[in-house]
Amino acid sequence: MDSNSIKNILYDIGVDICGIASIDRFNESPKGFNPVDTLPSCKSVIVFGKKFLKGTIECKNTVSYTITRNMISNVLDIISVKFCDILEDKNITAIPIGAIGPCEFDQNSGRSRSIVSLKHAAVLAGMGYIGKNSLLITPEYGNMVWLNGVLTNIELESDEIIYDKCPDNCFLCINNCPVNALKCDDLEMDQRKCWNHAFDHNFYFTNIKCHKCRTICPKCLGNKNSVHLYFT
Repeated sequence: MDSNSIKNILYDIGVDICGIASIDRFNESPKGFNPVDTLPSCKSVIVFGKKFLKGTIECKNTVSYTITRNMISNVLDIISVKFCDILEDKNITAIPIGAIGPCEFDQNSGRSRSIVSLKHAAVLAGMGYIGKNSLLITPEYGNMVWLNGVLTNIELESDEIIYDKCPDNCFLCINNCPVNALKCDDLEMDQRKCWNHAFDHNFYFTNIKCHKCRTICPKCLGNKNSVHLYFT
């Protein structure tokens, strides 16, 4: 199978965006979190996503945003397993990464990580770039996109990397983070500060009560969204 065939299968089963990166692009992955640390025979990483409902960022509460995030994650996990099953029927090894974990703790960096970082894999697969808000920003859907991915043992042609970045003079996300969790020097966030503030846990429901870094970004929505919402 070639890259176009792979993408056509994924679009047919419901993804909105897709990119491919060969394993040689992952040489700088943190120890233990390189794709071959999970699948030793991995030759290519296939990353895909679904657009996030833009109406959720107009709401005065974040319940709809949280429901959308949870449901899209479930849909992407179902798609990933279905896609792997299709490839296995063609005698191709493929395994899912997982849309929201489970995460593992990286002792070297003190950060929680997925088995493979989906947003970094998406950059290597030519889907977009990481903004100062630490989110993937795509041309099509801005940062309103949710990701999943698959590791496979077949060699596929990689997509061209996008070398864009946030404007040097834009610090909206950094200056408006309620807990100062963002740093402009390494495009990372303080996970504990962010998670302790953003996730509201109760017995029935874990609500994501803050997504300021996403909605305040001038690149929140991409060129396939007809309305640009800007929040201060």
